[in-house]
Amino acid sequence: QVQLVESGGGLVQAGGSLRLSCAASGRASSSYAMTWFRQAPGKEREFVAKISRSGGSTSHAGSVKGRFTISRDNAKNTVYLQMNSLKPEDSAVYYCAADGSSSLGRTLISDVAYWGQGTQVTVSS
Repeated sequence: QVQLVESGGGLVQAGGSLRLSCAASGRASSSYAMTWFRQAPGKEREFVAKISRSGGSTSHAGSVKGRFTISRDNAKNTVYLQMNSLKPEDSAVYYCAADGSSSLGRTLISDVAYWGQGTQVTVSS
């Protein structure tokens, strides 16, 4: 079992920044590629960013590329999402997820082995 706990969400003005953290605990948590998803009210959960087990490979959704950066510190069992130049359309609940597949591509919902509880990000205009 892997437990994931997100933190760092909150209310920020457009153009501002936030850093989300996802603390992982449990057996072999560092053996998973890790992904951030988000879900806005009335919308489907969508992929935001993914990082490989070693941290050497990342991918970001087009909507956040150049503004968001995923990273991880395996010594601390923590994954981060640095979010800059935030827009109102970035408002959503952000979820950390452990990718249970061996895919090198984006994480699909069906690939997720473990979910965090989510953290709310609200960007005011």
